[in-house]
Amino acid sequence: MKRRIATGIDIGTYYVKIVVVEEVKEKGSRSLRVIGTGSAPTQGMHRGYIVNKKEVAESLRVAKHAAESISGITISSAFLSIGSVSMKEVRVTGEAIISRADQEITENDMNIALGKAYEATGDTLSNYKILHEIPIEYHVDSMRVYNRPIGMKGTRLEITYLFVTCLQSHVDALIQVAESADIEITDYTASAIAQSNVVLTRDQKMKGCVLTDIGAETVSLVVYDEGIPISVAVLEGGSSAITDDLALAFKISIEDAERIKRGRLGGAMYSGKKMDAIITRRTNALFSLVAKHLKSIRLRGLLPAGAIITGGGASNTGIVETAKRILSLPARVTDVYIMGDTSNAKFRDSTWAVAYGTAFWGLTGDTETSGRNVFAKIRTSAQRFFHNFLP
Repeated sequence: MKRRIATGIDIGTYYVKIVVVEEVKEKGSRSLRVIGTGSAPTQGMHRGYIVNKKEVAESLRVAKHAAESISGITISSAFLSIGSVSMKEVRVTGEAIISRADQEITENDMNIALGKAYEATGDTLSNYKILHEIPIEYHVDSMRVYNRPIGMKGTRLEITYLFVTCLQSHVDALIQVAESADIEITDYTASAIAQSNVVLTRDQKMKGCVLTDIGAETVSLVVYDEGIPISVAVLEGGSSAITDDLALAFKISIEDAERIKRGRLGGAMYSGKKMDAIITRRTNALFSLVAKHLKSIRLRGLLPAGAIITGGGASNTGIVETAKRILSLPARVTDVYIMGDTSNAKFRDSTWAVAYGTAFWGLTGDTETSGRNVFAKIRTSAQRFFHNFLP
């Protein structure tokens, strides 16, 4: 039997992370096992953008070598997470007049509605690549339905989609970097969605929550309501600004400032009051950006499962209380548990969530160690994955 293995790659501003997972079938059950990880400091990135392809490719090669050494396999293909401040979401509605004489809705009607949704974007996405087209609402003859309407009867079908997009040039650059490291990209996903696969529970997604990933220079977020990702965004700002402020305020090295930020360095020479004020000011600014986004989609203070905080900046002192106050929501910092592992093992920190979630997403398709699948086959699997968002 061929092994089903998938590799997830997260090229972040500060670190490249790779996770290799394998599907394990025992006694009729299916679980995932992490068989390899690799990381390396990223060179050649700024605010999620590639500024030097050669340097980023070398960082990726170092992480790849580490993951190959641990997993014992050669990594020739992988799934890639994508996130930058160029991330853009568009909501569009496409409709179809039911073509069958008995007025039964078919897959063909769904495809026609999707095509009309594409047409509705006009030239607004001329420089953008659509990463995901997620159906977030169905209507049959103006009546909302809460599952895929295949087999229902009606005269008109309307589907509202969330198109998650990123600058085409950024996607192309990431793929070129991977190819320079001898890795073929099978498919790609928005990093926030990849992360949500392994951080959020089904109950949190159903009740409504915002997953907030605080990186070094960006804040990525995905908002769920009724089990569906209804908003995805990447905002400018990150935890490195706190480090910079502490270094300037106390006239210390960046390394010591990072330790202070994480509560690993203290003492009489560092004013606790001054330190808290600096950290609070910056975290206030970060969560004010998140609050502004939630307000723009009319969900500020209206997500019962609250704010789920992850990423390298999640360990900042007082971050949970700041999130509660600014967002008017419950808040907590989350861990990343290895799904299906009976020992409840977890990663060293939540910065691995994107790479792990990307690998997990890859296993929703037919990925094997021998042979490579055509892109269309993987894309079909991806579409099936997002159909599962609707109950």
